[in-house]
Amino acid sequence: MAKSRGAPARTDDARGPTQRQLRVGELVRQALSEILTRGEIRDPALHDVAITVSEARASADLRHAVCFVMPLGGRDTEAVVAALNRNAAWLSGQVARRVQLKFAPRLGFKADRSFDQADRIDALLRRGDVAADLAADPEPGDDGGRTDGP
Repeated sequence: MAKSRGAPARTDDARGPTQRQLRVGELVRQALSEILTRGEIRDPALHDVAITVSEARASADLRHAVCFVMPLGGRDTEAVVAALNRNAAWLSGQVARRVQLKFAPRLGFKADRSFDQADRIDALLRRGDVAADLAADPEPGDDGGRTDGP
């Protein structure tokens, strides 16, 4: 059995993305943001729509990237995502021109639901019973769950 040379392939996603995946994802995100801001894409569904590209996640082999997007104001999210997916091949070519990579990543688009989750958490924290718990003074002798010293 021959020894493998080079770094071993990462197959366990439980550890999170590699530094390279994060860097490529950020480059793709910046390139897409520039393309969408300049209005270079010619699709009626994307005409006069400001789109936020909040994250781009590159696959382990860097050949695919999932981009999380949200139109400003959250209107027509599904139509915008569908239009971006229709134009994914063209966008991938435009990203390849701006980002120097061995392979141009294939792009896929999904609606970013993190804004909805943040709103839900904010609403929970503003509820009366939760707000009262957060505002309550700690009991004497209670360190608030701290485990370090005084």
